[in-house]
Amino acid sequence: MRVLSLLPAASEIVAYLGASDQLVGITHECDFPPELGSRPRVTSSSIPQSVAHSPDGASAGEIDAAVRDATDAGLSLFKLDKRLIRALHADVILTQALCDVCAVSETDVRALAATMNPVPRIVTLNGTTIDGIMHDIVAVAEALDVADEAEELLAGERARMRTVHDTLKAHGAHRPRVLVIEWTDPVYLAGHWAPEQVRKAGGHDALGVAGEHSKVVPLSECERAEPEIVIIAPCGFGLDAARTEAERLLGAWPWLTGRQVWAMDANGLVSRPGPRVIDGIEAMSRIFNPGLFSAIDPRHAVRVL
Repeated sequence: MRVLSLLPAASEIVAYLGASDQLVGITHECDFPPELGSRPRVTSSSIPQSVAHSPDGASAGEIDAAVRDATDAGLSLFKLDKRLIRALHADVILTQALCDVCAVSETDVRALAATMNPVPRIVTLNGTTIDGIMHDIVAVAEALDVADEAEELLAGERARMRTVHDTLKAHGAHRPRVLVIEWTDPVYLAGHWAPEQVRKAGGHDALGVAGEHSKVVPLSECERAEPEIVIIAPCGFGLDAARTEAERLLGAWPWLTGRQVWAMDANGLVSRPGPRVIDGIEAMSRIFNPGLFSAIDPRHAVRVL
């Protein structure tokens, strides 16, 4: 089977299913696991490099403005290398229908696939909850004929969540009020599966709603929610970029004083609808109730206040 992944989460799913050898192409954003790095890259960003990479100096507001300008002009945020994609002769293309800002749109993928001969099978990931992500993992496994591996993977994921749940229940753990900030200018609260992650990790999401899209809120509403813990996990940011942004906010958002503020690897643990959302739950559980679990992996999150 020749598989083309147009979504970082899909590439991770294929790898976790032990089917990396079937991947013939990936996106420019696919960065995990590292062994996928040698695959041909079939996408690029339409956003200027000076803006697309926050650690190089662009602020969250500048990135947001560039994205809005592109979408208002009717431009796609991602460029497909159509010539390379055709040359790879994929049997299956993995794409998504959740967010046109985060990855290539399903519409663009289907339009391209229709011009290919033979026409590849399209598998679309669209889970907005943890159960939905698990359903997507099964769908990918079935397309790649590795259903047994999906069963084993998901059994392990569920067992890890159950361990966290049982530990919290056994100790009658405190459930802190939590905010997960998915973007900082404007302020987006993390939606989709993130509020579920908070709940399963032993917290109470003060404003986010599981399964719903991430939403813009006034900064004053964040303060009025009186969170005990604020997690800064900007979509698309790794830990270093998230920490830089969190440290900047300490001076810009005085209401953070007196609260725990953490920076988290959003790319790995929160933003991507793949197997590592369970790593995110485990990391959050270590933040919310550190006395009940082993120390948090410093590659996952760091406390900045």
